[in-house]
Amino acid sequence: MANGAQDGQATPGPAGVEVVPVSTAGLLRIGARPGLLEYLKQIWSHRGFIVYDARARVSSGNRRDRLGSAWMILNPILNGLTFYLIFGLLLNTSRGIENFIGYLIIGVFLFQISARAITNGARSVQANKAVIQAFNFPRATLPISVNVREILASVPVLITMLILILIFPPAEDITWRWLLILPALFLQAVFNLGVGLILARMISRINDITHLLSFALRVWMYASAVFFSYERFIEHETLLTIVKLNPLFNVLDIVRDCVLYATLPSWESWAILAAWAFGMLIIGIVFFWKAEESYVRE
Repeated sequence: MANGAQDGQATPGPAGVEVVPVSTAGLLRIGARPGLLEYLKQIWSHRGFIVYDARARVSSGNRRDRLGSAWMILNPILNGLTFYLIFGLLLNTSRGIENFIGYLIIGVFLFQISARAITNGARSVQANKAVIQAFNFPRATLPISVNVREILASVPVLITMLILILIFPPAEDITWRWLLILPALFLQAVFNLGVGLILARMISRINDITHLLSFALRVWMYASAVFFSYERFIEHETLLTIVKLNPLFNVLDIVRDCVLYATLPSWESWAILAAWAFGMLIIGIVFFWKAEESYVRE
């Protein structure tokens, strides 16, 4: 290049071809990872897509089934009936639990909401490889969209849960404490999203984790006292501490106190749940963001 040539000025090249220097400053690789703050801004700018995709998938999720979306309600009901027959009647784990049917309904319904959200969020990147490779967008919108979808899908499930609690004896009275269900469910959804983001990155690299996920959720269900009273069956101090620090156990415990036992949940339960929820969300977003470029290649 001749001395004094500036960007945009043509200079003679081989065989009479003019060469125009172009500055590459400010250009980014396709799929390059932006800064974390910019990444969060990009996610916010895609909020319309997130909500639209979530609503569309809720309406089409069970279209192939004759009963359609009714299965979202029937599944926890049938599971609850199974657990009641096995654990409530045969194994008599209901002994010592006030309003065992309500206790079981809350446990099964709320745990399955988390299980669905975490499972589908964890598989969101792996299940959308073609979309990721075809379009440029923040990949975190995929697990976020899944969790928004599960929140929308859980509304009729939660209404059914509360109706069943009012129907089956002993019928519970509706009190102002029922309003505390809303912040508990919000923290549950935040926690589900954080775990889903972490697992989505891991499964995008190691698909074998999907086979372990259902087993881990089953163990988690037993550790959350879904259908038994942990005080009756767990005496080891360390195991008791683990159960009490379990975020999903605290979700169930808070909702049961508000709905079944007309008591205010302890501040410790709220603190543990909030710490898990926002802690997992922060860790999940950062962990997922750090691998943003790899999702296109894998």
